[in-house]
Amino acid sequence: MSFRQRDWASHPPLIHPDYKSTVLRGPTKPLVPLPQSLSEVTGPVYGAESLGPDDADLTRNGRQGGASPGEPLGERIIVTGRVLDEDEKPQANMLVEVWQANAAGRYVHKADQHEAPLDPNFFGGGRCVTDGEGRYRFITIMPGAYPWGNHDNAWRPAHIHFSLFGPGLATRLITQMYFPGDPLLDLDPIFNATPLSARNRLVAGFDITTTEAGFALGYQFDIVLRGRCETPREGAS
Repeated sequence: MSFRQRDWASHPPLIHPDYKSTVLRGPTKPLVPLPQSLSEVTGPVYGAESLGPDDADLTRNGRQGGASPGEPLGERIIVTGRVLDEDEKPQANMLVEVWQANAAGRYVHKADQHEAPLDPNFFGGGRCVTDGEGRYRFITIMPGAYPWGNHDNAWRPAHIHFSLFGPGLATRLITQMYFPGDPLLDLDPIFNATPLSARNRLVAGFDITTTEAGFALGYQFDIVLRGRCETPREGAS
């Protein structure tokens, strides 16, 4: 068993000057490729046994751990898609994890201290395992934009972070999903660090068939783990 080579032309550079922190933390010497061995191919494997009943519903799992029993604030959305290989074969039993800001643009994290309210009913994280067709599905809240210190008047567009674990470490992918029509995309150094030819792979598509009447708008976001048309990794990180 082996993995196809990554298409590095699809990914952002490790140092992208417009994304200022990469200048300080990006590697300054050529990377050292490590030969693939059995451990990268066969493990570790993460499966459904580690999931809770509400892990894929971010509008409900924030109520755990003593949170008040209410609905989170914001626009409810459904995010779904398939995890594929470069030949469009579905990848089953992939652990998909997400994390995001709340509707006001704030994370549940001590490092996030910007002046936006926390939501006592929204934790901002979830996980699921893909089914036999490689499909995942989350119910969540549309994340808000938020300011960050990269440059004057800098704002991150609405986005959801994704982490995927396949059958081994070589299939790990961390990326970000954006929303169509966001005016901040053209101004965002992280999004624009991705080569133009691959940038649209990071933007979800609105999907009326995923939308549920009277409940939530739906978005489709397919993820390709490796090879041609692979989903770009998280910008310049």
